[in-house]
Amino acid sequence: TPCAFLSAAAMAKPVPPFVYRISTADEWGEFQRTGATLGGDLDRSTGCVHLSDLSQVKMTLKNFFLGRSDLYLLQIDTAKLADGIIYESSDDKNFFPHFYGPDRSFAPLQIDAVVKSDKIEFVNNDFTCNLLDGNGPSC
Repeated sequence: TPCAFLSAAAMAKPVPPFVYRISTADEWGEFQRTGATLGGDLDRSTGCVHLSDLSQVKMTLKNFFLGRSDLYLLQIDTAKLADGIIYESSDDKNFFPHFYGPDRSFAPLQIDAVVKSDKIEFVNNDFTCNLLDGNGPSC
């Protein structure tokens, strides 16, 4: 698989009801206009859309998006992704959901899988938004 260089191991685990995509404002805007996305440069170069479980979002934000103020958190309904999610890891400890598409051919993520979106703020040295903080639905 194209994302295989990321995975020292792949893990079969129950897929949760939702996974999350951290998107830039530009990516989210294009996603809304076109109805689908192949993600950003990293996703396109590795052949899968990188996602996170809710418990992984803040770690991902701190590791890859520190200093960014143009971010949105998208809640993705995994039931709409069929069997296109594979959990993979580069360190054998942290397994992240990657979306390949139902046929494992790097299919675009479709807009109808997005349940909610929320603007991510950086406040008091921490990333925050309603989806992360459990303050109810956002849009």
